[in-house]
Amino acid sequence: MANVASAEKRNRQRLKRRERNLYHLTTMRTYVKKVRAAVEAKDGTKAAQALKAAVQIIDKAAQKGVIARKAASRKISRLTIAVARLAA
Repeated sequence: MANVASAEKRNRQRLKRRERNLYHLTTMRTYVKKVRAAVEAKDGTKAAQALKAAVQIIDKAAQKGVIARKAASRKISRLTIAVARLAA
């Protein structure tokens, strides 16, 4: 437990940030799962729509600093390739 006022404040900030980060992270994972499920079901139109939504969410997570910029780029690239293979 924090004994100093500044340490108590840092702890409050940490908890707020953790909650915010977890929101973005879990939302991103959910959207990625939707894309993967559509690809496995071989539903091209649904996969394309899910990909569009997932890209926005992944970019937002990277913008907020929840995941690294390059990690976001890698995720988007891999999902895009999976959907493109389905269309071909």
